[in-house]
Amino acid sequence: MQLDEIPAPEPGPGQVRIRNRAAALNFFDILQCQGKYQVKPPLPFTPGAEVSGVIDALGEGVTGLSAGDRVQAMSPWGGFAEYSLALAASVFRIPDEMAFPQAAAMPIVYQTSYFALKHRAMLRAGEWLLVHAAAGGVGLAAVQIGKAMGAKIIATAGSDDKLAFCKSQGADHAIGYRDESWVDRVKEITGGHGADVIYDPVGGDITGLSTKCIAWEGRLLIIGFAGGTIPKIEANRVLLKNISIVGLHWGEYRKHAPQMVIDAQQDLFAMFRAGQIAPVVSREVPLDQVVPALRELASRKTHGKLVLTMGV
Repeated sequence: MQLDEIPAPEPGPGQVRIRNRAAALNFFDILQCQGKYQVKPPLPFTPGAEVSGVIDALGEGVTGLSAGDRVQAMSPWGGFAEYSLALAASVFRIPDEMAFPQAAAMPIVYQTSYFALKHRAMLRAGEWLLVHAAAGGVGLAAVQIGKAMGAKIIATAGSDDKLAFCKSQGADHAIGYRDESWVDRVKEITGGHGADVIYDPVGGDITGLSTKCIAWEGRLLIIGFAGGTIPKIEANRVLLKNISIVGLHWGEYRKHAPQMVIDAQQDLFAMFRAGQIAPVVSREVPLDQVVPALRELASRKTHGKLVLTMGV
């Protein structure tokens, strides 16, 4: 990657141009740069899918938005820049009290966890929710949203400071997952019941081990494979416990059910205003430091979201 000066993009029909103030970093940005993600932009390209800023130009046919609006937006790529384009349907005005870095840290990860827990797992109040990698972007969103939905939260993470962070964000219990003892801890915490819903953005061995501590009629949410390995699941465990293995590719909702995305965002803003959720920005990084920031994210030493900031 290299920082370069290029012409500001012009919005096409149905698009808006945003003068970016912030852009959040995600693990899938790294995969996309490596050519390992399901979305493969033509080279060369600018990564970055979550931005916030001020609309400064509207394409043909855009209604309901105006130049000067404070917004957050989602795009397949292009966000790590001073200006970016987004389809108007993926742009939302942000609450006045929401700062730009916090707004950039919200869109995709909170939408992902919202759809996973509400629509795919149909999480119910009082159920046990186990969230893996709970100190990361989507994991933290799942902890906060799950708590708002009335679940009892067990968080897993890889270090003591991350476990403490998870507790500070609403997890009822936090356990390390560096060895397999976490499986027995989940059983112990739940009194032998197991986790009703397991939120798994890691994959690899974590997925298979999760089937050992899931409750009868539990739902295992497959969110992603940040661990680098796509797992194989023992089908006999699925049968014996009446488990549901449920996938969540949130981007498909934007294509097949766009109104659901709009409705979800309004629900999320309501949760934010009520103090039930709050995106956590662990550090703000200037745009010219995007490469070391992505390396830091890849090292798995971060919690919450790393966010790029752009000068005005």
